[in-house]
Amino acid sequence: QVQLVESGGGLVQPGGSLRLSCVFSGDIFRLHAMSWYRQTPGKERELVASIDIGTKYADSVKGRFTISRDNAKNTAYLQMNSLKPEDTAVYYCHAARVQSYWGQGTQVTVTS
Repeated sequence: QVQLVESGGGLVQPGGSLRLSCVFSGDIFRLHAMSWYRQTPGKERELVASIDIGTKYADSVKGRFTISRDNAKNTAYLQMNSLKPEDTAVYYCHAARVQSYWGQGTQVTVTS
């Protein structure tokens, strides 16, 4: 049973940085594509970034966010720089191979 545990969310001022971590367990991490999504109340969950063979980013975060993974640590990361109030959301880690898995989410709040 795959489990994903996110951490690293919190409260930050505009222009600040946070790094989210997602620890994967229960299967072979390197075989899974990893992604970060985010969701705000009343809106659909949206893809922020993904990493598999390559990386992909939402236009709204290009140049500010970086997704990475450490296969030795079974962990995916999302480095978020130059944060804006509109980045405020619950951020979810996602793993996919044959099946799809979600973490519990971590709140990111960007406010002055």
